[in-house]
Amino acid sequence: MKMKSSLLLLVGLAYSCVSTPQKERLYTDPEFKDCMNVYNDGQYELKDGVVHLTSKKNFFFPTKKRYADFILEYEVKMPDVDEYSNSGLIFRAQIKEGKTGKSVIGYQAEVDPSERAWSGGLYDQGRRGWLYPKHAKRSKPDADFKGSQLPEWTEEKKKVYKHLEWNKYRVECRGSDIKIFLNGTLMTHVIDTKDTEGHIAIQHHGSKVFAKTGETKNIIQFRNIVIQELEPAK
Repeated sequence: MKMKSSLLLLVGLAYSCVSTPQKERLYTDPEFKDCMNVYNDGQYELKDGVVHLTSKKNFFFPTKKRYADFILEYEVKMPDVDEYSNSGLIFRAQIKEGKTGKSVIGYQAEVDPSERAWSGGLYDQGRRGWLYPKHAKRSKPDADFKGSQLPEWTEEKKKVYKHLEWNKYRVECRGSDIKIFLNGTLMTHVIDTKDTEGHIAIQHHGSKVFAKTGETKNIIQFRNIVIQELEPAK
């Protein structure tokens, strides 16, 4: 009886180890050896565990590793500047070869401090534009987009993002099922089959002031970027 109990305990421990994927911290190496810059732009630095990003133009800084199904959590803080400032994070990102060089495209969890206030929305960078919410001119869904599982964007959702504070995002990808949470609130839930895996890439939308004067006040900060890979969705 004792031996049987011991065997059951061992089986239970083995099962728990298999069924609970390990979490991986991203962007923690000061030399960013696990990342790659595919642009001729962008500056990035790790200070006290916080990634500081700035760039002259729209810039995405991707991981070398690709991920399929996962739960991704991270925090982002926007700068206190007068010029236009925008950010996001691309997941299941693809590297596109173009006439002027490489670029990063794909699903983007939006950080939108503008009056529009679509932080937590889903933008398909370099391809179909806004998937959710729907934009009057910049939404071009195709057959891969199976639809949103949520009603239209609400005034309540516009208030979830906290400007100049740390905002916590959670992205869940299970097959074609994609969810984006912001500060604990479900902001986006869509079904889309365009990409099943890809890189993770943090964004700085670019600073005209930095390009013109070299002033680096427009710095976007990311921290506590943690991903947990999941078993492929069935």
